[in-house]
Amino acid sequence: MTQITTLSDFLKTANTQFQVYDMGRRVQHIDMMAFHQIEELHCPYPSPIQGHAQFAIVFWDASQQHYIWFIKLPLDERGLLSPAPRIQFIKMIVEALGRDPTQPLTEQQQEQMANHPFNFKPTQEKLAVFNALVRKQLGQKASPQYEFAYQYLSGQYPSEQWQNIGLQGIADVCVRSQQLDHQDILAKGFDNWALEVKIAVCQCLEHLNIDESLAQKLVEHLQAAKVEHKPYFLRGIASQTKLSQQAIAELEAANQLGDEMLVTIAARNWSALKDEQTLTIYLEALAKQPQHFFNQIFADIVAIPLIRTQLLGQLRNPKRSAELAAAIGGLFKVTKG
Repeated sequence: MTQITTLSDFLKTANTQFQVYDMGRRVQHIDMMAFHQIEELHCPYPSPIQGHAQFAIVFWDASQQHYIWFIKLPLDERGLLSPAPRIQFIKMIVEALGRDPTQPLTEQQQEQMANHPFNFKPTQEKLAVFNALVRKQLGQKASPQYEFAYQYLSGQYPSEQWQNIGLQGIADVCVRSQQLDHQDILAKGFDNWALEVKIAVCQCLEHLNIDESLAQKLVEHLQAAKVEHKPYFLRGIASQTKLSQQAIAELEAANQLGDEMLVTIAARNWSALKDEQTLTIYLEALAKQPQHFFNQIFADIVAIPLIRTQLLGQLRNPKRSAELAAAIGGLFKVTKG
Protein backbone atom coordinates (compact mmCIF):
# COMPACT_ATOMS: atom_id res chain seq x y z
CA MET A 1 0.00 0.00 0.00
CA THR A 2 1.25 3.49 -0.84
CA GLN A 3 2.72 5.30 2.15
CA ILE A 4 0.58 8.20 3.34
CA THR A 5 2.76 11.26 3.93
CA THR A 6 0.29 14.17 4.01
CA LEU A 7 -2.91 14.92 5.89
CA SER A 8 -4.72 15.39 2.59
CA ASP A 9 -3.69 11.89 1.47
CA PHE A 10 -4.91 10.40 4.72
CA LEU A 11 -8.29 12.15 4.64
CA LYS A 12 -8.83 11.31 0.96
CA THR A 13 -7.94 7.66 1.58
CA ALA A 14 -10.55 7.64 4.34
CA ASN A 15 -13.18 8.90 1.85
CA THR A 16 -13.85 12.10 3.79
CA GLN A 17 -14.38 15.66 2.64
CA PHE A 18 -12.51 18.33 4.56
CA GLN A 19 -11.78 22.04 4.99
CA VAL A 20 -8.69 23.59 6.54
CA TYR A 21 -8.39 26.72 8.67
CA ASP A 22 -5.34 28.64 9.77
CA MET A 23 -5.43 29.04 13.56
CA GLY A 24 -2.11 30.90 13.81
CA ARG A 25 -1.95 34.68 14.08
CA ARG A 26 -5.37 35.18 12.50
CA VAL A 27 -8.18 32.63 12.16
CA GLN A 28 -8.85 32.25 8.44
CA HIS A 29 -10.00 29.65 5.95
CA ILE A 30 -7.13 28.23 3.89
CA ASP A 31 -7.77 27.67 0.21
CA MET A 32 -7.25 24.00 -0.62
CA MET A 33 -4.65 24.77 -3.29
CA ALA A 34 -2.68 26.88 -0.80
CA PHE A 35 -2.87 24.07 1.78
CA HIS A 36 -1.55 21.56 -0.74
CA GLN A 37 1.35 23.92 -1.50
CA ILE A 38 2.18 24.08 2.21
CA GLU A 39 1.83 20.30 2.61
CA GLU A 40 4.01 19.56 -0.41
CA LEU A 41 6.68 21.88 1.04
CA HIS A 42 6.46 24.18 -1.99
CA CYS A 43 5.83 27.28 0.13
CA PRO A 44 6.21 28.29 3.78
CA TYR A 45 3.37 28.44 6.27
CA PRO A 46 2.28 32.11 6.20
CA SER A 47 1.73 32.92 9.89
CA PRO A 48 4.09 30.94 12.15
CA ILE A 49 3.84 31.18 15.94
CA GLN A 50 6.89 30.19 17.98
CA GLY A 51 8.18 27.97 15.21
CA HIS A 52 4.89 26.14 14.62
CA ALA A 53 1.97 26.00 12.20
CA GLN A 54 -1.49 25.78 13.75
CA PHE A 55 -4.32 24.27 11.74
CA ALA A 56 -7.92 23.27 12.31
CA ILE A 57 -9.14 20.50 10.04
CA VAL A 58 -12.88 19.96 9.73
CA PHE A 59 -13.81 16.68 8.00
CA TRP A 60 -16.92 14.62 7.44
CA ASP A 61 -18.08 11.47 5.68
CA ALA A 62 -21.30 10.50 3.91
CA SER A 63 -23.20 10.57 7.22
CA GLN A 64 -22.50 14.35 7.42
CA GLN A 65 -21.19 13.94 10.99
CA HIS A 66 -18.47 16.59 11.37
CA TYR A 67 -15.17 16.12 13.19
CA ILE A 68 -12.48 18.66 14.10
CA TRP A 69 -8.76 18.29 14.70
CA PHE A 70 -6.64 21.13 16.06
CA ILE A 71 -3.09 20.37 14.99
CA LYS A 72 0.18 22.13 15.81
CA LEU A 73 3.15 21.09 13.68
CA PRO A 74 6.76 22.32 13.89
CA LEU A 75 8.39 24.30 11.07
CA ASP A 76 11.99 24.28 9.86
CA GLU A 77 14.20 27.38 9.62
CA ARG A 78 12.71 28.22 6.19
CA GLY A 79 9.15 28.17 7.56
CA LEU A 80 8.30 24.88 5.81
CA LEU A 81 6.51 22.05 7.61
CA SER A 82 9.02 19.64 9.12
CA PRO A 83 8.22 16.32 7.37
CA ALA A 84 9.20 13.94 10.20
CA PRO A 85 6.75 15.26 12.86
CA ARG A 86 3.95 15.36 10.30
CA ILE A 87 4.55 11.72 9.34
CA GLN A 88 4.75 10.87 13.06
CA PHE A 89 1.33 12.49 13.56
CA ILE A 90 -0.21 10.57 10.63
CA LYS A 91 1.33 7.31 11.88
CA MET A 92 -0.11 7.96 15.33
CA ILE A 93 -3.57 8.62 13.84
CA VAL A 94 -3.45 5.45 11.75
CA GLU A 95 -2.37 3.41 14.78
CA ALA A 96 -5.15 4.89 16.91
CA LEU A 97 -7.97 4.94 14.34
CA GLY A 98 -6.93 2.70 11.49
CA ARG A 99 -7.75 4.15 8.09
CA ASP A 100 -11.12 5.53 9.17
CA PRO A 101 -10.92 8.74 11.23
CA THR A 102 -14.73 8.90 11.46
CA GLN A 103 -15.19 5.59 13.29
CA PRO A 104 -16.67 5.67 16.83
CA LEU A 105 -13.85 5.98 19.35
CA THR A 106 -13.29 3.90 22.45
CA GLU A 107 -12.42 5.76 25.67
CA GLN A 108 -8.76 4.80 25.17
CA GLN A 109 -8.78 6.15 21.60
CA GLN A 110 -10.46 9.38 22.73
CA GLU A 111 -7.75 9.84 25.35
CA GLN A 112 -5.04 9.18 22.75
CA MET A 113 -6.55 11.78 20.39
CA ALA A 114 -6.97 14.37 23.15
CA ASN A 115 -3.47 14.07 24.58
CA HIS A 116 -1.18 13.62 21.60
CA PRO A 117 1.77 16.07 21.38
CA PHE A 118 0.44 17.76 18.22
CA ASN A 119 -2.85 18.79 19.82
CA PHE A 120 -3.49 22.38 20.96
CA LYS A 121 -6.41 24.31 22.39
CA PRO A 122 -7.31 27.64 20.72
CA THR A 123 -8.20 30.66 22.84
CA GLN A 124 -11.88 31.34 23.49
CA GLU A 125 -11.87 34.26 21.01
CA LYS A 126 -10.26 32.22 18.23
CA LEU A 127 -12.62 29.33 18.87
CA ALA A 128 -15.66 31.60 18.58
CA VAL A 129 -14.49 33.02 15.22
CA PHE A 130 -13.56 29.53 13.98
CA ASN A 131 -16.99 28.11 14.89
CA ALA A 132 -18.71 31.02 13.14
CA LEU A 133 -16.58 30.62 10.01
CA VAL A 134 -17.21 26.86 9.83
CA ARG A 135 -20.97 27.22 10.26
CA LYS A 136 -21.09 29.88 7.55
CA GLN A 137 -18.89 27.97 5.12
CA LEU A 138 -20.81 24.72 5.55
CA GLY A 139 -24.13 26.52 5.07
CA GLN A 140 -25.26 25.87 8.63
CA LYS A 141 -27.30 28.13 10.88
CA ALA A 142 -25.47 30.53 13.20
CA SER A 143 -25.29 29.63 16.90
CA PRO A 144 -28.27 30.14 19.25
CA GLN A 145 -26.46 33.25 20.59
CA TYR A 146 -26.59 34.97 17.20
CA GLU A 147 -30.10 36.42 17.46
CA PHE A 148 -29.60 38.27 20.75
CA ALA A 149 -26.16 39.49 19.65
CA TYR A 150 -27.68 40.91 16.47
CA GLN A 151 -30.47 42.60 18.42
CA TYR A 152 -28.08 44.13 20.95
CA LEU A 153 -25.59 45.34 18.34
CA SER A 154 -28.40 46.88 16.29
CA GLY A 155 -29.57 48.91 19.29
CA GLN A 156 -32.71 46.95 20.19
CA TYR A 157 -31.56 46.56 23.81
CA PRO A 158 -30.10 49.10 26.26
CA SER A 159 -26.29 49.28 26.34
CA GLU A 160 -26.15 48.08 29.96
CA GLN A 161 -27.66 44.70 29.01
CA TRP A 162 -24.30 43.72 27.51
CA GLN A 163 -23.80 40.91 30.04
CA ASN A 164 -26.48 38.86 28.26
CA ILE A 165 -24.52 38.85 24.99
CA GLY A 166 -22.30 35.85 24.22
CA LEU A 167 -18.92 35.97 22.49
CA GLN A 168 -20.09 33.29 20.04
CA GLY A 169 -23.05 35.44 19.04
CA ILE A 170 -20.77 38.44 18.45
CA ALA A 171 -18.47 36.26 16.32
CA ASP A 172 -21.47 35.05 14.27
CA VAL A 173 -22.51 38.64 13.50
CA CYS A 174 -18.95 39.70 12.64
CA VAL A 175 -18.27 36.70 10.40
CA ARG A 176 -21.53 37.36 8.55
CA SER A 177 -20.78 41.09 8.28
CA GLN A 178 -20.90 40.98 4.47
CA GLN A 179 -24.49 39.76 4.64
CA LEU A 180 -27.63 41.89 4.84
CA ASP A 181 -27.04 45.00 6.96
CA HIS A 182 -24.48 43.55 9.37
CA GLN A 183 -21.49 45.69 8.34
CA ASP A 184 -23.67 48.81 8.55
CA ILE A 185 -24.92 47.83 12.01
CA LEU A 186 -21.38 47.29 13.28
CA ALA A 187 -20.20 50.68 11.98
CA LYS A 188 -23.25 52.71 13.05
CA GLY A 189 -23.83 51.02 16.40
CA PHE A 190 -20.24 50.91 17.63
CA ASP A 191 -20.42 54.17 19.60
CA ASN A 192 -23.42 52.97 21.61
CA TRP A 193 -22.17 49.67 23.03
CA ALA A 194 -20.60 48.96 26.39
CA LEU A 195 -16.79 48.98 26.31
CA GLU A 196 -16.74 45.23 27.01
CA VAL A 197 -18.76 44.62 23.84
CA LYS A 198 -16.55 46.93 21.75
CA ILE A 199 -13.51 44.96 22.90
CA ALA A 200 -15.18 41.61 22.11
CA VAL A 201 -16.16 42.85 18.63
CA CYS A 202 -12.55 43.93 18.01
CA GLN A 203 -11.33 40.50 19.14
CA CYS A 204 -13.47 38.99 16.37
CA LEU A 205 -12.78 41.61 13.69
CA GLU A 206 -9.00 41.19 14.06
CA HIS A 207 -9.37 37.87 12.21
CA LEU A 208 -11.62 39.20 9.44
CA ASN A 209 -11.42 41.53 6.45
CA ILE A 210 -13.48 44.62 7.25
CA ASP A 211 -14.49 47.56 5.08
CA GLU A 212 -13.01 51.04 5.45
CA SER A 213 -16.05 52.67 7.10
CA LEU A 214 -15.96 50.18 9.97
CA ALA A 215 -12.17 50.41 10.18
CA GLN A 216 -12.39 54.22 10.40
CA LYS A 217 -14.81 53.84 13.32
CA LEU A 218 -12.26 51.66 15.11
CA VAL A 219 -9.51 54.21 14.41
CA GLU A 220 -11.62 56.93 16.07
CA HIS A 221 -11.93 54.78 19.17
CA LEU A 222 -8.24 53.88 19.05
CA GLN A 223 -7.36 57.57 19.14
CA ALA A 224 -9.74 58.32 22.03
CA ALA A 225 -9.23 55.17 24.13
CA LYS A 226 -7.27 54.82 27.33
CA VAL A 227 -3.77 53.47 26.78
CA GLU A 228 -4.66 50.03 28.17
CA HIS A 229 -7.54 49.64 25.70
CA LYS A 230 -5.77 50.90 22.57
CA PRO A 231 -4.31 47.49 21.57
CA TYR A 232 -7.81 46.04 21.09
CA PHE A 233 -8.82 48.73 18.59
CA LEU A 234 -5.50 48.45 16.74
CA ARG A 235 -5.94 44.69 16.41
CA GLY A 236 -9.45 45.27 15.07
CA ILE A 237 -8.06 47.06 11.98
CA ALA A 238 -5.49 44.33 11.22
CA SER A 239 -6.97 43.73 7.75
CA GLN A 240 -6.59 47.42 6.81
CA THR A 241 -2.84 47.68 6.29
CA LYS A 242 -2.72 51.39 5.38
CA LEU A 243 -4.80 52.40 8.39
CA SER A 244 -2.62 50.19 10.60
CA GLN A 245 0.48 51.97 9.30
CA GLN A 246 -1.04 55.39 9.97
CA ALA A 247 -2.09 54.29 13.46
CA ILE A 248 1.40 53.00 14.28
CA ALA A 249 2.91 56.34 13.19
CA GLU A 250 0.43 58.23 15.39
CA LEU A 251 1.11 55.97 18.37
CA GLU A 252 4.84 56.53 17.94
CA ALA A 253 4.35 60.30 17.77
CA ALA A 254 2.36 60.11 21.02
CA ASN A 255 5.07 57.94 22.62
CA GLN A 256 2.59 55.09 23.07
CA LEU A 257 4.42 52.19 21.41
CA GLY A 258 4.98 50.34 24.68
CA ASP A 259 5.60 46.63 25.14
CA GLU A 260 1.94 45.58 24.89
CA MET A 261 1.39 47.59 21.71
CA LEU A 262 4.55 46.10 20.17
CA VAL A 263 3.29 42.58 20.96
CA THR A 264 -0.09 43.47 19.46
CA ILE A 265 1.48 44.63 16.18
CA ALA A 266 3.61 41.48 15.97
CA ALA A 267 0.61 39.25 16.67
CA ARG A 268 -2.04 40.82 14.40
CA ASN A 269 -0.87 43.91 12.48
CA TRP A 270 2.37 42.47 11.11
CA SER A 271 1.36 43.17 7.49
CA ALA A 272 1.80 46.90 8.27
CA LEU A 273 5.53 46.20 8.76
CA LYS A 274 5.89 45.47 5.05
CA ASP A 275 6.23 49.25 4.69
CA GLU A 276 9.85 50.27 5.31
CA GLN A 277 9.01 53.46 7.22
CA THR A 278 6.58 51.63 9.51
CA LEU A 279 9.11 48.85 10.07
CA THR A 280 11.74 51.42 11.06
CA ILE A 281 9.33 53.03 13.54
CA TYR A 282 8.54 49.61 14.97
CA LEU A 283 12.15 48.43 15.33
CA GLU A 284 13.28 51.73 16.87
CA ALA A 285 10.50 51.44 19.47
CA LEU A 286 11.38 47.78 20.03
CA ALA A 287 15.02 48.73 20.64
CA LYS A 288 13.92 50.84 23.63
CA GLN A 289 12.71 47.67 25.36
CA PRO A 290 14.93 45.28 27.36
CA GLN A 291 17.27 43.14 25.23
CA HIS A 292 15.52 39.84 25.98
CA PHE A 293 12.18 41.37 24.85
CA PHE A 294 13.77 42.67 21.63
CA ASN A 295 15.28 39.25 20.93
CA GLN A 296 12.02 37.43 21.57
CA ILE A 297 9.88 39.67 19.35
CA PHE A 298 12.44 39.86 16.56
CA ALA A 299 12.81 36.07 16.48
CA ASP A 300 9.02 35.77 16.34
CA ILE A 301 8.39 38.19 13.46
CA VAL A 302 11.46 37.35 11.36
CA ALA A 303 9.85 33.94 10.79
CA ILE A 304 6.84 35.55 9.04
CA PRO A 305 7.43 35.09 5.26
CA LEU A 306 5.67 38.35 4.31
CA ILE A 307 8.17 40.55 6.16
CA ARG A 308 11.24 38.32 6.56
CA THR A 309 13.25 39.94 3.75
CA GLN A 310 12.62 43.47 5.03
CA LEU A 311 13.58 42.49 8.59
CA LEU A 312 16.81 40.83 7.52
CA GLY A 313 17.60 43.93 5.45
CA GLN A 314 17.25 46.09 8.58
CA LEU A 315 20.07 44.16 10.24
CA ARG A 316 22.53 45.92 7.88
CA ASN A 317 20.73 49.25 7.54
CA PRO A 318 23.39 52.01 7.91
CA LYS A 319 20.68 54.59 8.79
CA ARG A 320 19.54 52.84 11.96
CA SER A 321 19.97 54.58 15.32
CA ALA A 322 22.77 53.72 17.76
CA GLU A 323 20.11 52.27 20.08
CA LEU A 324 18.79 49.93 17.39
CA ALA A 325 22.34 48.99 16.34
CA ALA A 326 23.09 48.05 19.96
CA ALA A 327 19.90 45.96 20.21
CA ILE A 328 20.76 44.13 16.99
CA GLY A 329 24.29 43.58 18.33
CA GLY A 330 22.75 42.03 21.44
CA LEU A 331 20.62 39.80 19.24
CA PHE A 332 23.72 38.54 17.36
CA LYS A 333 25.49 37.76 20.64
CA VAL A 334 22.65 35.43 21.62
CA THR A 335 22.42 33.72 18.20
CA LYS A 336 26.19 33.20 18.03
CA GLY A 337 26.30 32.01 21.62
